[in-house]
Amino acid sequence: MHAIGSAPDASDPGLAPGAKELRSALKEARNVAALTGAGISAESGVPTFRGAGGLWRNYSPEKLATLEAFEANPRLVWEWYDWLRGVMREAQPNPGHQALAELARRHAAPDGKGSFTLITQNIDGLDDRAGSKNIVKLHGDIWIMRCMGCHREERDERARLEVLPPRCKKCGALLRPGIVWFGEPLPADEWERGVEAAASADIFLVIGTSATVYPAAGLASIARQSGAKLAIVNKEPTPVDDIAEWVLQGPSGEVLPRLL
Repeated sequence: MHAIGSAPDASDPGLAPGAKELRSALKEARNVAALTGAGISAESGVPTFRGAGGLWRNYSPEKLATLEAFEANPRLVWEWYDWLRGVMREAQPNPGHQALAELARRHAAPDGKGSFTLITQNIDGLDDRAGSKNIVKLHGDIWIMRCMGCHREERDERARLEVLPPRCKKCGALLRPGIVWFGEPLPADEWERGVEAAASADIFLVIGTSATVYPAAGLASIARQSGAKLAIVNKEPTPVDDIAEWVLQGPSGEVLPRLL
């Protein structure tokens, strides 16, 4: 296992040997997958909603991001998501998001045999805005609205909505955010895509996540068991550091661009 913190390479100031080795490995890898969490978006100013800073009007996400809360008070829940949409719209993709989009472009092999899959737990759409294409959204997309009646989905990227709670233009039923709430399963098709990408990866990157939220965190083990080499990019230690080839501690916006 290599960790940033040792002496930087003389030919590339600021780049530790472990990072240099990972950069070379990424250039040679055929299939690469990355799992991103709240940490990368936090660098763009998106709140993580955990701990003391994760409260909104004295409510925690665990109390608002549930079907039960929505059914009990849809306006209150939508007021929170309307505020959150505004925060996420103001946020801009950071160098970490942009570096991932560039890695994806580099792995779009002309012969069609290379791949880069971005698996994210984030719902903010910053990866889309950075230019990433092959994105697996495990927890959904805040810019999608889903009808509680006819189940029709529509995309609405307005930062703030005019009417709360919004209703379906087709059947008049309440619309809900197209995201995964606490107590709900991950979308089966997205999860299957994530598992397939992890199982076929030569290198699996774990970025900006504590790797403690399951089932998403289990993708690192799936990748490792399938023969992938793991690289961790996170500010703090994670439970999967011990099984990783590279552990690069630091903000993704600083570490990832150096791997290009």
